[in-house]
Amino acid sequence: MNNNIENIEDFYKHKFNSLPLTFANELGHFNVFKRGPSKIKSIKFGRRDFFKISLLKGKIKINYLEKSIISDKYVLLISDPLVPYSWETLEDSLGGAYCIFSKDFFFDFVDIRKYPLFKLDAKKAFLLNEQNVIDIENIYEKMFKEIESIYIYKYDVLRNLVLELIHYVMKLDSNLLIHKDIDTNITITTKFNEILQRQFPIESPYQRVELKTPSDFSNVLNIHTNHLNKTLKTTTGRTTSELIATRFAQEATALLKHTSWTISDIAYALKFEETSHFINFFKKHFNQTPKKFRDLIK
Repeated sequence: MNNNIENIEDFYKHKFNSLPLTFANELGHFNVFKRGPSKIKSIKFGRRDFFKISLLKGKIKINYLEKSIISDKYVLLISDPLVPYSWETLEDSLGGAYCIFSKDFFFDFVDIRKYPLFKLDAKKAFLLNEQNVIDIENIYEKMFKEIESIYIYKYDVLRNLVLELIHYVMKLDSNLLIHKDIDTNITITTKFNEILQRQFPIESPYQRVELKTPSDFSNVLNIHTNHLNKTLKTTTGRTTSELIATRFAQEATALLKHTSWTISDIAYALKFEETSHFINFFKKHFNQTPKKFRDLIK
């Protein structure tokens, strides 16, 4: 596995030098923490293979994808395995709370990927007011109380509390929500996005994406390529090829930044038959070669 991708085991070993006693027997993991005084002033840009929802109190700068946000008081950060991020504190202390959970925590309970909050290009950092903080802290307090209980179904309660937090966050930004009935076009778009995102992140140079062309996706969706393209153009304003290329370009930059793989390895993983084709693709999107891009970030 790519050592630049932090997993839950890495998180516990780094923060506590040990794993929870029940960790090995869990189907899906969940935990919740209060954020106290810490010597850690920043988290390096990278990806985690687990979800994390953080209430951060204090002045902080957050970077994710190509976006940056500075919060003077309160911000809620959604850490998604598909989206690399980093943050740095701009003052001495940073308070708040956060919960972490694995992708298996919800197993057959609900598919959280159906929510717009967990789409690749969705907003991940939300500035909060005083009332928002009171509401969110109340949800976290219920999490702290529940995880310490002996109730046999407490993890079902905790799943509902995570969903309560997710829905609260989505209500903060009306742009996340689609205010109309789900129609066929939206259904096709949602399925396309899910199939596209499911191929990432790439964690090994021996792992290779399976679907890359519009016809690859239309075959899986069992619709004509032209129909898929027309649908995506209607719902997103972009063509099938553009959406695929954007996601592949994002993964290419992540692999160049966070792995030591060769350019040929990355080209292979992204299903380019020739390394030169990958280099031309990268130059088209970023106006520089993969090697130059990597050299500039070292």
